[in-house]
Amino acid sequence: MIEVFKGAGILIYPLGLCSAVAVFIIFERAFALRQTAVMPHDLVDSVVAGKPLVGGKHSVLARIVDFAQEHKNDDDAVKAFARLEINRMERGIPYLDIIYAAAPLIGLTGTVTGLLQVFSQIAPETGLPDPASFTKGVALALSATVIGLTIAIPSLVGSGYLQRKIENYAAQLDVLLERILKSGRI
Repeated sequence: MIEVFKGAGILIYPLGLCSAVAVFIIFERAFALRQTAVMPHDLVDSVVAGKPLVGGKHSVLARIVDFAQEHKNDDDAVKAFARLEINRMERGIPYLDIIYAAAPLIGLTGTVTGLLQVFSQIAPETGLPDPASFTKGVALALSATVIGLTIAIPSLVGSGYLQRKIENYAAQLDVLLERILKSGRI
C-alpha cells in the first residue's frame, strides 16, 4: 500500500489535501444539516398549527421566524433573509464540486509524468525497456489516478447527498415561510 502512495510522487500532497478537505466538508455539513439544526419538529409543528412558536431556538427556521417578527411588514426582506439562510446551508459544498473534478485530474497528471519517466528509461541501443522495471513503473504511475478517483468518488456522492438534502429543506422552508407570512401571527 505504501508503494501506491510513493507511486503518486509529489502529487500525493495536493491529493492528500483534497482528501482532507473533502472529508472535513462532508462531515461538517452533515452535522450542520441535522433536522434539529435546521427545522426542529416542535417548531415546525407550531408554525403549521398556528400555535405560539416554541423550540429550536438556534435553528435555521428559528432565525427566519425571528427575522420575520422584526420585519413584520416587509415580506420581501423576510424572503430574502430565508434565501440567505439557504445559501448559508450550502457553505462549503461548492468546494466538493471542485475536489471531485480536480482530484482525478491531479491523479492523471501524476500518471502522465510517471509514464514519461518510465518511457524515458528505454535503452537507446535496443529500443526496449527492462520488462520488470517497465511493468513496475507503469503500475506505480497509475497509482496517482487510483488515488485521485478514490478521492473524487466519495466527494461526488457526498456533494450530491448534501445538495439534495438542502433542496429538500429549501422546499420545506418555502412552504413554512408562506404559512408564517400569510398567517399574520408575526
